[in-house]
Amino acid sequence: MRRTAIILSLCVAIDLVPVVLLSVEPPRPVCGAVALMTKLDRYLAAGDYRRALELAQREVDETASAASYIHLTYVYHAIDAYLAYLSQGENWTAVEHLYLNLAYRDSEDLVDPPGGLARMAKEMIQTSVRQQSDVSSAMAARLDKTESDRLWMEQAGWRRTNEKTWWQGVPSSWRE
Repeated sequence: MRRTAIILSLCVAIDLVPVVLLSVEPPRPVCGAVALMTKLDRYLAAGDYRRALELAQREVDETASAASYIHLTYVYHAIDAYLAYLSQGENWTAVEHLYLNLAYRDSEDLVDPPGGLARMAKEMIQTSVRQQSDVSSAMAARLDKTESDRLWMEQAGWRRTNEKTWWQGVPSSWRE
């Protein structure tokens, strides 16, 4: 009798295990925004502006907010500033590398590479990022002018503090 009760109890417990497991949520990543900004900071530090743009665009797609549009605008500004820095030093090889970083997407690009002269690429990229940054900045202001202004003040301070390298990362307050 006792053996039957134990077996019956085990069967009931085994039947309940999947229900209990299904009701428990899997652990979530700690603070998604901080992780996102840390990743964006790493891409900028590496000079991987294509992935930085893709990440910022994905943030806009997933959580269209003033902050996400400001982050996207910041990446556009970082590209513009990096190009200005490179052209000031006439580092056209690095400009060409930036162009290739932005142009290459998949392995197909290895057999059909995008071409372009470095100086022409600089002008094309700068014109495009300036136009796109104006658009994304305006969208941020339309969504939340107060938040947009706050984030602009933070990045303006970051730029003043890191005048010669600000485009290599995001403001530290965005990673906290």
